[in-house]
Amino acid sequence: MRVPNQKPEQQREQLLREIGQLARRALFGSISETYRTCGTPGCGCHRDGPKHGPHLYVSYRGDQGKTTGYYVAKAIQAEVRANIQAWGQLQDRLRQHS
Repeated sequence: MRVPNQKPEQQREQLLREIGQLARRALFGSISETYRTCGTPGCGCHRDGPKHGPHLYVSYRGDQGKTTGYYVAKAIQAEVRANIQAWGQLQDRLRQHS
């Protein structure tokens, strides 16, 4: 974030600090939420009732170019969302730097 009346060297140092902070927590991937039916045959999710969820997953392109992903436990969902957002902010800052 640029501050008015800052010298170019100060702006560059600030940008590099932001890049460093974002890089420490950035998480690459995209988030998807799914709703599922359970294994209990009598559960309402198998009929007209609501499905179970949301279940959060992170998807990304793996080493071989195939899309892969993983389940995100409820306890860390907010942190994972923030870290994926940090990845986008990091990309923005890196474009400013170049």
